[in-house]
Amino acid sequence: MFASLFSLRRKNRAKAKSRATARTWQLPQIVWARVLPQVVSVLAVAALIIGLALSLDRPLTSVVVNGPFQRVPALEVEKAVRENLNGGFLTANLATIQRAVEKLPWADHARVQRHWPDGLYIQVTEQVAAARWGESALVNTRGEIFAVDARHIPGELPKLDGPAGSETQVSELYFQLYPRLLEAGLRATALTEDARGAWQLELSNGVLVRFGRRQLNERVERFLRAGTAVLATRGADISVLDMRYSNGFAVSWRTQGQAQAQPALASPDQNMAKEPDNDV
Repeated sequence: MFASLFSLRRKNRAKAKSRATARTWQLPQIVWARVLPQVVSVLAVAALIIGLALSLDRPLTSVVVNGPFQRVPALEVEKAVRENLNGGFLTANLATIQRAVEKLPWADHARVQRHWPDGLYIQVTEQVAAARWGESALVNTRGEIFAVDARHIPGELPKLDGPAGSETQVSELYFQLYPRLLEAGLRATALTEDARGAWQLELSNGVLVRFGRRQLNERVERFLRAGTAVLATRGADISVLDMRYSNGFAVSWRTQGQAQAQPALASPDQNMAKEPDNDV
């Protein structure tokens, strides 16, 4: 009897727990009379925005291109725009158009903007050639090669050259030398690094300056400090300045054709210590 009574109480508790659980997971009742107007309002606003966007995304009918147009023809810019123009006034991808214009030879940077109500405005900045690289490439003012096979290379540009991947290093040294050479009344026509890593500078007066492979910074500073002073007084008579010495340099005269050692500080009692032959 007690067992039956205990079993009955356990079943009643289980039913009560089941009913409580059912009440806990029951979904709240939605009052559609209150929710429906809000849903309709949201849908109406979304439809209005979409309709407004579609009405504003009118076909593009004008493209205004501005720039110096000395090296980048306006027709080439317009062609690049047409080939990469997808969408209307609002949906046109300006980044894609910008990249297409900047791929044109001599184009350095392009700024693309929407011009109300149905046009584009494109401002093109051209590359500035600071030097030529090798025989047919050009280097800009940042030391970047921007034209691999240039058709027209200005003759006054200096020639830079070196192993593959050395254009940045060679350009940086040239940009460092340029203003300091001007202060001394000199101008560089070529700066090269050969396959062995040896550096050589050619000046507009025909003088060849050899720096070798090692201690480049020290030798360049010695040349700017002492070598340019010799060139200022005897530049027309000098053929080669050889800076591959520990504390001076050697001079090859045009008439004699022989090298004459010169101390870095023009002191006659200084000893000249030539670098090992593997740097020659």
